[in-house]
Amino acid sequence: MRVFRGFVLSVSLFLCAGATRATIFGTVQGIVHDPDHRPIAGATVTVKSATSDWLRTTETNQNGEFRIEAVPVGDYIVTAGKAGFDALEEKITVLSDSSPILHFPLEISGVNQKVTVSAETETADAESVTPTTLVDRNDIARTPGADRTNSLQMITDYVPGAYVTHDQLHVRGGHQVSWLIDGVPIPNTNIASNVGPQIDPQDIDYLQVMRGSYDAEYGDRTYGVFNVVPRNGFNRNNDAELVTSFGNFYQTNDELNFGGHTDRFAYFAALNGNRSNLGVQTPVSQAFHDAENGYGGFASLIFHADPKDQLRFVTSLRRDYYQIPYDPNPNDSESQQFNSSGLRDGQHEADAVVDFSWVRTIRSNMLLTVSPFYHHNSANYAGVKASLEPAELWWIF
Repeated sequence: MRVFRGFVLSVSLFLCAGATRATIFGTVQGIVHDPDHRPIAGATVTVKSATSDWLRTTETNQNGEFRIEAVPVGDYIVTAGKAGFDALEEKITVLSDSSPILHFPLEISGVNQKVTVSAETETADAESVTPTTLVDRNDIARTPGADRTNSLQMITDYVPGAYVTHDQLHVRGGHQVSWLIDGVPIPNTNIASNVGPQIDPQDIDYLQVMRGSYDAEYGDRTYGVFNVVPRNGFNRNNDAELVTSFGNFYQTNDELNFGGHTDRFAYFAALNGNRSNLGVQTPVSQAFHDAENGYGGFASLIFHADPKDQLRFVTSLRRDYYQIPYDPNPNDSESQQFNSSGLRDGQHEADAVVDFSWVRTIRSNMLLTVSPFYHHNSANYAGVKASLEPAELWWIF
């Protein structure tokens, strides 16, 4: 088996009229008006993450309109208000390449009474025919087994039509899937990802799963696209967390992570390790030669240089080992076709991802993303691809 080392430089220009590839960003826009539907200029609009301290603030223009670019995938609380009016808030979910349009009808402040209206959270319309499932960090944490390093339960428990057969994930009957980090595809020539996810579930903030009707750039044999928004330090205050678990088959899954943030900078870093005597699905009910172990590290840095420029850095390093199970009764010709006596095979897997992204808001309807990207993994083939599409340029070396 040969080693695949890839370097990708992607330069993408996204227009609000219709982006041509996945990102992890959406746009929040809308209008603020009074009870008579007259626009309110100078109203303050705040977009705050429902799960962290990520925050953006803007003011409406003379037409009462507002627009906030480069909002990462996730759940948010949008608040609009101005002196003399009662503030109003709305909960929304932002998906990649989406531009939910909000309306805030502000009521004139009363003297002795106040009416509060609340509603259930609704998913923002992504204006797309692509069936999408959004899994967040809380879903992963509260689902038994979903946060294990080599588990795919965060997908199989939440994504319709997803299941695992032997050591491969299948979606809609096929097993070729694509992984993206921060909206940048991870170049991988393997026909499928075996055993576990491309990135540790404990390091995922949001996972956006697309299950069909996406752009042809993902390939005509791709059955699922997993767009990962990695964890960041906006939900931490310079603190550390140790997560550990122990179970039968001498299983343990552990992670030590650190995180913190300021108004403009956020960091998150993690070290993890795992082992088990029951790694891959065995050919018999009892486990023989089926141990697995692995270790890895993860880091995420976000820096807001100014209101228009954002720098993002993500890296993930992993190394895993799996023993190949065998039949303990190799001489039983009725139950097996080939003699497996003496087999003690094992599989080593190594993976390294480094992604740096510069996100530039050029104007209200134009976003530029430049992403130098490096990926190293075990693969059967190393290829070269070059393509030119409207508003998008890729080089793969």
